[in-house]
Amino acid sequence: MRAVVMQEIAGAVGVEEVEVPALPDDAVLVEVRATGLCRSDWHTWAGHDDVELPHVPGHEFAGVITEVGSDVVNWRVGQRVTMPFVEGCGACEWCRTGDAQVCPTQDQPGFTHWGSFAQYVVARRADTNLVAIPDAVSFAAAASLGCRFATAFRALTARADVQPGEWVCVVGAGGVGLSAVMIAKSLGARVVSVDRNADALALATREGADAVVLARGAGVAETNEPVDVAARVHEITGGGAHVAVDAVGSESTCSDAIHALRRRGRHVQVGLLPPVGGHPRVPMARVIGWELDVFGSHGMAAADYPAMLALVDDGRLDPGRLIARTVSLDDGAAMLPTFDASPLSGVTMIDPRR
Repeated sequence: MRAVVMQEIAGAVGVEEVEVPALPDDAVLVEVRATGLCRSDWHTWAGHDDVELPHVPGHEFAGVITEVGSDVVNWRVGQRVTMPFVEGCGACEWCRTGDAQVCPTQDQPGFTHWGSFAQYVVARRADTNLVAIPDAVSFAAAASLGCRFATAFRALTARADVQPGEWVCVVGAGGVGLSAVMIAKSLGARVVSVDRNADALALATREGADAVVLARGAGVAETNEPVDVAARVHEITGGGAHVAVDAVGSESTCSDAIHALRRRGRHVQVGLLPPVGGHPRVPMARVIGWELDVFGSHGMAAADYPAMLALVDDGRLDPGRLIARTVSLDDGAAMLPTFDASPLSGVTMIDPRR
């Protein structure tokens, strides 16, 4: 099969002909029809995750089952499927109670084993982790659910418990951030979107953001002077947001999100905070003094997908609107090393058949 292959950390990436991965008894082989290019994939390329080289990245995908392992009971060849980026074991206390996203022995395609930037990917522990795609949902839309959309959905519903009329500040208007804007609006919240990219903020406005903050000089694109994001959010919301989401994952965006909250607000950390140059500082004095709640949110288990897919199937949520471009494996390989600093807005999807 053709696949995007990393031969070294933070080095050149190219498309190579490699063997299709061996199929474990509890797994299925999926022909990849769509797979998303995400900032988490860049973290892998940059060496922020321990991977065995050579490595194929890619962790959010959708496709068609082409082979079924001998121990798989619930799936058959030809079914349209997707799955969360966390593959739970199905047997531990967390998996048994529907919280596979925190399974202590979890696997993750594109991290612990070869991922979906390829023509085929192995989906492990299929009976626990696979999700059927409704006929009305496209492969691209289903692939976008695997990390960004599902993560934002659970962060706002199960973790922050967003209520109608509350203010939600979303820092970052990439795939996770735009998903959070769309989902927060569907929950009846009012939303402030923060980003350094004016085009990304235009997309956030299209998805319903009530206000936007351009995170540089007073909203003037030609200057790079810093903006007091928290002050702007407090002004817009009349005292701070009830809920804040860091959808980027950096020391500065985490701090902006926490400081944007009103007293007794709720912060959800979704963006990864890798310990690059030492562990990132978090403004815990504000957390303590204002009695803020701080939540981590790590994807969403397959058991929780039906409720979200029902909203997608009936049109109340439309993750497909967030897809800005679809590229080939070769284009994806070229984009991966610079994705962290990319000015592109919206979700990038890879179609391995191109």
